[in-house]
Amino acid sequence: MHAIKYKERDMSPSDIATPAPQPKPDKPLLEARNVTLQYKTPQSLVTASHRVSFDVYAGDRFVLLGPSGCGKSSLLKSIGGFVTPVEGSFTLNGAPIHGPGPDRMMVFQEFDQLFAWKTVLENVMFPLLMSGNFSRKQARERASNYLDRVRLTKFRDSYPHTLSGGMKQRVAIARAMAMEPAILLMDEPFAALDAMTRRRMQDELLELWESTQFTVLFVTHSIEEAIVVGSRILLLSPHPGRVRAELNCGRFDHAHEGGDAFAALQRRIHHMLFTETAANGGSHA
Repeated sequence: MHAIKYKERDMSPSDIATPAPQPKPDKPLLEARNVTLQYKTPQSLVTASHRVSFDVYAGDRFVLLGPSGCGKSSLLKSIGGFVTPVEGSFTLNGAPIHGPGPDRMMVFQEFDQLFAWKTVLENVMFPLLMSGNFSRKQARERASNYLDRVRLTKFRDSYPHTLSGGMKQRVAIARAMAMEPAILLMDEPFAALDAMTRRRMQDELLELWESTQFTVLFVTHSIEEAIVVGSRILLLSPHPGRVRAELNCGRFDHAHEGGDAFAALQRRIHHMLFTETAANGGSHA
């Protein structure tokens, strides 16, 4: 049996006590249409996602949420241009995605994504210089601006090994945002952090978004993180990932945790991700 799929229009904002969705631009920034991703292993052919479709609009904080193995990271890598769909397509600003590009910058969860032999400032400058579009002076000025936005100006001459995990992630975010991409791709960027640092980084990401209104596609397996970080959430079924639902989650933050509305939305998402999947014979068609 096919899993039940919810649509935004089927959901009343009063059901989850969140604001009604804001009007969207006429045209999506990013379009995913019936995307199927597969990997070959020595033993078999693995389907990571199956005919996944969604739209991301400019200014969205769009979250891909689902259990491990549902194809979230694979979808992000495909949008980044590193994995080619076996079926379906991605388009960005109406143009098909055929490979990596500076209009899509990625932030990973690993702390070793920085160059150990470069200072914080040099790390942020690196992609700007490699693009060939900036002089060293221009790259330094832009890198300094984004380091200021993530509150790391006084660490600009430090080396990565002297930074905490959270600070390293802020450098990675500054480096990605300095390129001013059309969309920022974040693959569980806070998953390896301790609970307190992870919470602080979520708050800092939202503060940065408030000041710049950038478009972000964020992958997580944490329901709580998805609710706090996301303005829209795409729920994916267990392996292989299929669309279970798409939700407008409103404007929750950490201050709402423990409240009735936040808890109700947590339960609803958990029910759609797991209970109904099991009731319908799993995620396979």
